[in-house]
Amino acid sequence: MKFEAIAVENIPLIQNGDDLPLIICENVELRDRDIVIIASTIVAKAEGETFRLEDITAGEKALEIAARNGKDARFIQAVLTRSMEVLVETPFMLVTTLAGHTCVNAGVDESNVENGFLLYSPKDPDSNASSIGKELEKISGKKLSVIITDTNGRAFKTGQTGVAIGIYKIKPIKRWIGEKDLFEKTLEITEEAIVDELAGAANLLMGEGAGGIPAVVIRGLDYYCEDNTFIKEIYRPEEKDVIKKGLRCLQKNG
Repeated sequence: MKFEAIAVENIPLIQNGDDLPLIICENVELRDRDIVIIASTIVAKAEGETFRLEDITAGEKALEIAARNGKDARFIQAVLTRSMEVLVETPFMLVTTLAGHTCVNAGVDESNVENGFLLYSPKDPDSNASSIGKELEKISGKKLSVIITDTNGRAFKTGQTGVAIGIYKIKPIKRWIGEKDLFEKTLEITEEAIVDELAGAANLLMGEGAGGIPAVVIRGLDYYCEDNTFIKEIYRPEEKDVIKKGLRCLQKNG
């Protein structure tokens, strides 16, 4: 059993309005049931999700947070604009985005974007994955899955890894519940985060610096499904998320 991770090279610097599916298909020959993994950075760029700090006006809440964590209040305002909930305000901002993804700074980034600009994360990554996937399938004539990724830190560990924030035609979780282990014991709670594992594998080729590769094709693993799938399936239900409950208590009492 094996799979390949294929870097899609020669992708130009993406600009607002660029046709990502066409650019990808021009630079790699896709096969049936390939998984196309795309960095959220180029998805956001193609959507025109760039901005300048000087075009942001900080509100009262942004000014208050900025005074405590030492960040530019306009940057804080940009984060708040794309946040559904702020779980931690200082020394950094941990938020849940409008799309339901919990991360630092709502994915607002100044890496791999032109000087003077910052980049919002895509507003609706599932919708982006779906529209890109359908167009990739139309151009290539193949059945494909798509994962849109971002890089995130992990609680309790140093370093970042790739994670999925939007998906198309791939189930986010593989449930092993009810299966047998090596000793014939029935698995009761094991759920494998397939799309995050694939995002992490792709990130080994994508990199973070100047020579980064914004798209990777995973070949040889058949996770294609005909159903509509949504990244929210991987997010822990609110009533079971003890970490968020604890952070809300800290906010309330802090």
